[in-house]
Formats: sequence, C-alpha cells, structure tokens
Amino acid sequence: MSTHAKRERLLLADLLEAVGPDAPTLCDGWLARDLAAHVVVRERRPDAAGGTLVPALRSRLERVQAEFVAKPYDELLQLIRTGPPKMSPFSIKQLDEAANTVEFYIHAEDVRRAQPDWTPREVDRVFADTLWARLEKGGRMMGRKAPVGLVLRRPDGQTAVAHRGTPVVTVTGEPSELLLFTFGRQAAADVRLEGDEAAITAVREAKLGLA
Repeated sequence: MSTHAKRERLLLADLLEAVGPDAPTLCDGWLARDLAAHVVVRERRPDAAGGTLVPALRSRLERVQAEFVAKPYDELLQLIRTGPPKMSPFSIKQLDEAANTVEFYIHAEDVRRAQPDWTPREVDRVFADTLWARLEKGGRMMGRKAPVGLVLRRPDGQTAVAHRGTPVVTVTGEPSELLLFTFGRQAAADVRLEGDEAAITAVREAKLGLA
C-alpha cells in the first residue's frame, strides 16, 4: 500500500476504535459500525459494492452491508487495518493510492467531526498538495451538481474550477477543507464563501459529491 493511503487507513481505524461502534458520523443515518462495514464491503465484496453506482445491485449491497454491520466491531476494524485481500484490485499500490487516500481521509473526518469534542487535524504540506492535485483533477466531477459557478481557491491563491456557470461562488480554504466541501460536507468544512448571498446559500444546500 502507498504511504498516504496506508496512513489514512490506519488513522481511520484508530478513530473508529477510539469513538466506539455506536458513535455518530457525518454520514446520514450511519453510526461508526455502519461506516466501518461500508469500508470493508467496498474493499472485500466487489460483487456488492457496485450497488453504490448500479441500481440493480443496490438490494444486494444493502443485504451484504447489513451482514457486515452485524459482525463484531473489533473484527471490522482488523479487516480495515489489514487492508484488502491479495485478489482485490485495491491491493495494487497505484490503485490503492488513487482510490483510497481521499476515501479514507473523508471518512476519518466523518468520524472526527461528528464528535462533540473534536479538534482540527494538522495537515502537512505534502499531503495538502496531494489533496489539491485530486481537486484539480476531480473537482468538476464533485461539483457537477452545483447550482451556480463554483471556484475553489487555496489560501496561496491557486484556483480550480469545480463548476462553470453564473453567478460564481468562490470557496477559499485549505485543500483538505475544500475536499470536504466538494464531497458534500459543506456544513463541516472550514472555508470562506464569497459571492452573491443567494448563490452562497444555494451552494451550501446543494448535494455535492458523487451521490
């Protein structure tokens, strides 16, 4: 596994362990045990995981997800820590880096920021640049449902267009916070929005992300 993906994987597992199976998360309707089961199913049950994108597989995904939710919590955490089986595409280093770095970062913050006493995580420059590169490449996919034009801006002035349109809302923040914003966690992201007031409200309420 790559450095970033492995680190984020272990951090997510540690956070899930620290809060316990019944802790809330930012994922609507999911407790920590549900999120843990989701991570395991995504990596270990490709026959069901496709249900997140393919409606015909949705009932199968829900059934398999429920089976994993019912497993002992410690077992789920161990499966997350040990990573995907050798036959899984996620065991390939390049795919692990491409698919899991952001996935695990987002879900770690889903756990962290749902707790009443959460504290911000300090993100190093190398990781921040990695996340920014993902925003530059995938920002338009994440922002495709934005109701107005959407521009992402780092504190140093670098910008990326997430959605073309007018009026334009500019969202300024660290790459880690911009990533949360574009993944539909607008209320939890530490960012500053500039633009028409009505447009800002529309962006805050929009269903951004892959859903």
